[in-house]
Amino acid sequence: MERLICLLIGYVCGLFQTSYIIGRIYKTDIREHGSGNAGTTNALRTFGRKAGALTLLGDCLKCVAAMLIARAVFRGSCQDILPLLSLYAATGCILGHNFPFYLGFRGGKGFAASVGMALVFDWRILLICAVVFFTIFFTTHYVSLGSMTCYLLALVLMVVFGTAGDYGMDAAHRMELYLLMGALTVMILVRHRTNIVRLLSGKENKIYLGKSGKKE
Repeated sequence: MERLICLLIGYVCGLFQTSYIIGRIYKTDIREHGSGNAGTTNALRTFGRKAGALTLLGDCLKCVAAMLIARAVFRGSCQDILPLLSLYAATGCILGHNFPFYLGFRGGKGFAASVGMALVFDWRILLICAVVFFTIFFTTHYVSLGSMTCYLLALVLMVVFGTAGDYGMDAAHRMELYLLMGALTVMILVRHRTNIVRLLSGKENKIYLGKSGKKE
């Protein structure tokens, strides 16, 4: 029951579609422009750097909020598995972001929300992944490649830190944690399937921050 509650908390928080709201300010539906994705990269391409930054911040903070609410709710009764429950809340948030019911289940890809997940769950994962992401981005200008690489890296780091005993849970709950993160990783790869095809064919769009986020 605790897991379902955390998923629900997260899903409700994930319904705050930052890029869609910004798009309405511009009197447009962001999903009808660019990649058709309601996320940070498309906001950056479509509306510019300010909108991209606001989308990243909003989507990140909604996942932070979901995880903190879940921790506050279950801090007294489930202290021993709070890392797992907070990850369920993050999963719900990403699902809400990716599949918002009121937008016909057409949302984003979940990477910006995942930044908030890493921030709350384990700042070390966020720091390491940030270094890797910006290294990839500034050498290739492929946001998608950096996003997918960081997710795979985050999964590996979570297993490494968890096995070292950093999250204070027994083996069964640690395995559940890894499987949940593995499911999130598979989901983001599936959500980036068209990007993978374009990367393999050399046709993926590049982002240049110095050009107001416009693609190459």
